Amino acid sequence: MKKVLVIGCPGSGKSTFARYLHDVSELPLYYLDMIWHKEDKTTYTQEEFDVALDKILDKDAWIIDGNYSRTLDKRLDRADTVYFLDLDLDVCLSSIISRLNKKRPDMPWVEEEIDEEFMDFIRDFPISQRPKILDALNRHDHIKDITFKTRAEVNEYIKERRYG
Repeated sequence: MKKVLVIGCPGSGKSTFARYLHDVSELPLYYLDMIWHKEDKTTYTQEEFDVALDKILDKDAWIIDGNYSRTLDKRLDRADTVYFLDLDLDVCLSSIISRLNKKRPDMPWVEEEIDEEFMDFIRDFPISQRPKILDALNRHDHIKDITFKTRAEVNEYIKERRYG
């Protein structure tokens, strides 16, 4: 395991899980949100994002946290392991609300209020994004794919690796 993707619905716990993987593996960790978003809540251009992503993908080892479906196939082509946090929508929505007003290492700003457009994206995720992820995973059968359906499964996976 040297080139790892952590994907799933916003609020599923991708970044927290990616930090755990980073801590136990010492692989470098990259958050796609940090190479897409600027501190002033604007975004870099697709070209700037792609250049930054390509520099990461060219490295010998990495953990990449984030979906960004436009570049998912490119990342899957280079990955050897994928963790898909396929958690219930209500869990994801609740997590988004719970992280308001908290500084996070995976975002360049602190969310202070609910972004309804973002919440709509999350509500639509099981219909609009999840099938694309599953299809992409099926097309990339060279990858070790580990899917979690609940936080309990994630926590058990972490516990097993910490305490053997």
